[in-house]
Amino acid sequence: MNQPRLATKQDMPRVLELINELAVFEKEPDAVEITIENLNNDGFSDHPKFRCFVIEVEKIVEGIALVYPRYSTWKGEVLHLEDLIVSQSQRGKGLGTKLLDSVVKYGKEIGVKRISWEVIDWNEPAIDFYEKKGANVMRDWDVVQLDEKGIDNYLKEI
Repeated sequence: MNQPRLATKQDMPRVLELINELAVFEKEPDAVEITIENLNNDGFSDHPKFRCFVIEVEKIVEGIALVYPRYSTWKGEVLHLEDLIVSQSQRGKGLGTKLLDSVVKYGKEIGVKRISWEVIDWNEPAIDFYEKKGANVMRDWDVVQLDEKGIDNYLKEI
């Protein structure tokens, strides 16, 4: 099995396919708005907004881990793992572990104080995977978001 590597622009069509596969798995098949052009512009500019690791099986990208920097008022610089996705046909073969290994090594290299991510509460296989790796799944915290419409509505009220 290959080791993860940094993604290239040429990987972005497959990366988008895996993002859409995740959306279907999470029961939100129409939620993905991002395009290949967005991924290319945001990930490969002079100031990239994310870093993406990919892993291939037989020269096909079968998994990704997309990360970006954040800042904690308590800890300092942290790394956010937006998504760790392994194609359904390749799950259980160690690809997720190799991708997570790469993210943790990268976080250590850049000196972050924490790596954080979310996992949907009904995805018990993912929760078990992360807990076995030593991650603290904080079930007493809720994710809070304002989507684009929520931002617009909020701004109308101020």
